[in-house]
Amino acid sequence: MQMKPKRRTVMENGNGGDKQALATSIRNGEDLGPVIRLAFQVGKPEALLHQLKSIAKEEEVEIEDLCKLHYEEFILAVDELRGVLVDAEGLKFSLSSDNHRLQEATGPLLAKVDELLELCSTQKNISEAIKMLKVCIAIVGLCAKCNKHVSEDRLFPALKSLDVLQEYLESIPITSLRKVIEKSIPAIKLHVEKKVCKEFNDWLVHIRSTAREIGQQAIGQAASARQRDEEMRARQREAEEQSRSGVGNCVYTLDIEDIDEDSILKFDLTPVYRAYHIHFCLGIEDRFREYYYKNRLLQLNLDLQLSPSQPFLESHQIFFAQIAGYFIVEDRVLRTAGGLLLDNQVETIWETAITKITSVLESQFSHMDTASHILLIKDYVTLFCSTLRRNGYAVDPLIEVLDKSRDKYHELLLHECRKHISDILTNDPYEQMIIKKEYEYNMSILSFHLQTLELMPAFPYVAPFSSTVPDTCRIVRSFIGDSVSYLSYGGHISFYDVVKKYLDKLLIDVLNEALLKSIHGNTASVTHAMQIAANISVLVRACDFFLHHAAQLCGIPLRLVEMPHVGLTSKAVLKSSQSAAYMCLLGW
Repeated sequence: MQMKPKRRTVMENGNGGDKQALATSIRNGEDLGPVIRLAFQVGKPEALLHQLKSIAKEEEVEIEDLCKLHYEEFILAVDELRGVLVDAEGLKFSLSSDNHRLQEATGPLLAKVDELLELCSTQKNISEAIKMLKVCIAIVGLCAKCNKHVSEDRLFPALKSLDVLQEYLESIPITSLRKVIEKSIPAIKLHVEKKVCKEFNDWLVHIRSTAREIGQQAIGQAASARQRDEEMRARQREAEEQSRSGVGNCVYTLDIEDIDEDSILKFDLTPVYRAYHIHFCLGIEDRFREYYYKNRLLQLNLDLQLSPSQPFLESHQIFFAQIAGYFIVEDRVLRTAGGLLLDNQVETIWETAITKITSVLESQFSHMDTASHILLIKDYVTLFCSTLRRNGYAVDPLIEVLDKSRDKYHELLLHECRKHISDILTNDPYEQMIIKKEYEYNMSILSFHLQTLELMPAFPYVAPFSSTVPDTCRIVRSFIGDSVSYLSYGGHISFYDVVKKYLDKLLIDVLNEALLKSIHGNTASVTHAMQIAANISVLVRACDFFLHHAAQLCGIPLRLVEMPHVGLTSKAVLKSSQSAAYMCLLGW
């Protein structure tokens, strides 16, 4: 640290000390750039060059002195270096020989190593190839399984296989195979859709052809149920009669019959379930719902069309059975197809149908002029209503149509009865009936409760009335039965009062008018008027039988009929006609 200031002083002085400082700097390896730059700046580069050369000569002298001083050591070092060189050459030869021998020895090994490396690379490629082949084999196996499902019409497993294929589609290592599968999946789905649609379309044709049979079976079942109800009521009436008369012991029994309704109404909905489920798996269930609803509505519109070549009286059973079968199928689809149909859709279809049916019935009833024809159609319509009501459909509009036609039916019935009674009165000889056999007595007297004796009379028996009485009683009894048949199983829970009203109308407007006409006729004689008066007396007594018979058919307890002020108005009217007959006798 004390020498540096000295060199700095020498160099700053610019005398001969500069040479020593420069030499020291060179020995110390210092940067001479500032010194050279200073020499050029002061314009003395030659002096600096001269100093450098002088320093170089001094250093050469020192080197030579140093070499002379260490000559022997240098010679020895050179000799040693030459020895080292010789040893190096020997070592080099030895290494070369060893390398040659090593290469000769390791040549086969290197070849084996190269072969091993190649085999390892091949093994790696094979492993990757095997892995790829396993994936491809699994994919191809899945494709084969899918094709087998499609060929065997197992469409749902086929779609499941397609879903699995789509999940593994991106992992297929072979591009060409992946492209083939990508192209085939939509084609297979389209094939499955077409296949199931064809099955469904076949089902549409089949179900429309079998709907009539389904409806007929269901309506037949309703008729059987009605028959059982009627038999039960008949046994009940018989038991009541025996109880009232004190004959025999009344034993009430409850008959239970196991009826499997579904076993009667068998029809296959498998194509519907299958088609809907397949479309659901394809994600297009809404399109199938619309397709089902549209086609079934078209079928209903066809079913609601009447054949112009066939009278409604002959075709009404087919017409109603077809519609009943249609809605029984729709109700089953609604309950079991898992959302294929909605409640409001079925209600809309039913409203469309019932509007058309009521229109057809009103039109047909308006053109009918025979009571039996109206009764025949009404009877089948009530069975139709009962069938559909059990399946949850509202049939009140149809019942209303039947109620509206009630007056017309009874008017036609009264017209027929008027004609029959007129024929009876015209053909009656007005002579007392002579009954020769017991079965004639039962048919003409006992069956209408016209007997005046408690015991069976001796035969031949001379009745106090002419043939007009039993013949008229048969007509009235038939009228009551026809009236009850029309009014029963309709909207009325108790229709006894309605039957009673029409019975009074028959006895007053038809029978009584016919009797008055016969009494005041130009051909009437004394015996004629006397017999009419006797007949009227018996007919007045028969009014109680008519009322009891109507009550029995309507299911009304007889104790209610026998109450005071419950009788027929026609009974008093007939009595007044009997008085008119007596007045006629007084006029002769």
